[in-house]
This record gives sequence, structure tokens and C-alpha cells, in this order.
Amino acid sequence: MTAPTALTRRRFHRLALAGAAAAAAGASAASWLGAAPAFAQDADVAAMMQDRVLGDPDAPVTIYEYSSLTCPHCRSFHQDTLPQLKAEYIDTGKAKLIYRDFPLDGAAAAASMMVRCAPEARFYPLLEALFAQQNEWSRADDVLGALTQIGRFAGMSAETINACFADEALFNAIRDARTQYSEEFEIRSTPTFIIGDERISGAQPFETFVQAIDGQSS
Repeated sequence: MTAPTALTRRRFHRLALAGAAAAAAGASAASWLGAAPAFAQDADVAAMMQDRVLGDPDAPVTIYEYSSLTCPHCRSFHQDTLPQLKAEYIDTGKAKLIYRDFPLDGAAAAASMMVRCAPEARFYPLLEALFAQQNEWSRADDVLGALTQIGRFAGMSAETINACFADEALFNAIRDARTQYSEEFEIRSTPTFIIGDERISGAQPFETFVQAIDGQSS
């Protein structure tokens, strides 16, 4: 999917909140966009934005994935191709994967925020749950409410999730990182993968990744 030109707080508010979601989170739209609670403001955003590694951090090959949680092609990669990559390369220590947020819309930005607020050990399990249930939460009338249900199932408290959605600094960090990826690595669509000097765009078959990974390790 091709990236829109800008991701703004107003766009996030319009697409992710849709009015009813703010009420479901226990706040009006105006208060939701205001100051975050103290415990959300004190969150270590820099730590939350650090790269999360799937696999052995010392694996010789790194697969950088730039994806949006509302992108159907990204979901296809996670459901169809990633399990094969894990079995053949990641679980065997030949490669590691690093997921980087490139949200295409407000709903994806909200989902990225919740995943970043999750404990590090739950980052990838929650990510996979969101991709697996993408059609349900991304099309819900109450997007934040649907995301909250998934987050609570993953062990996050409603208080933590609501504070996460209200964290202006975290939203800005995700937005700014997306801008950096677009400018520095010329990411224009999702999913995009960078493996050494190889670039893969779209939901490509497992064999395409095999060629790219083996080319780096040879």
C-alpha cells in the first residue's frame, strides 16, 4: 500500500477516534486530545521506540520490515511468509527481523502506539494478534475500543492502554520515525523490506526472501 503524504494528530483523531471511541475510552474527544495523564507523560518514549528484535540479536543477517498494521499485504506477509522465515532462518539464528512502524492512517497509528506500550516480551505476540484480527478492529466503528480489547487479552490494563493512546510524545515519535524512514530509506509503500543491500516491496513469496538472505550471508 502507498503511503499518504502526512500523518497528523488531527488525522489520527479523525480516523482512529471517530467520536465513539473516545467515549469508550472514558473521555470526551476534547479531553482525549488534551494533556495526557501524568503517568503517560512520564513514559520513556525513547525506550519504547527502540528497535524490537525477533530472533537472535547476534544473527548475521537483519531483515528490516517497514509495515502498517492496517495494510492487507503486510498481514499477508505475517500470516503466510514470516512463519517460513522463522522456521528456516530466524529460529535457527541465521537472521533476525526488526519491525519498524510505518502507519498509513490513524487506526494504524493507534495500533502502533499500543504495541509500543506493551512489555518488550509481548511486542511480537501482540503484533501478530493485530495482524491476525486486522479485518475486525481496523473496520470497527469504535477502533480504539476494539484495539483495547485485543490489548487487554494480551495482558495490558485498560488504564495503560488509555494512557498510551493519550501519549502525545509517543504519537509524535512514531510520526517522526515514519518521516525519517521515508526520507532516509525512501520507504514509499508497505510492506517494504531492507536486507543488506537488497530491497523487497510488497507481499513477495518466501523464495524472494531466501534469495535476498542467502545473498547477504554468502
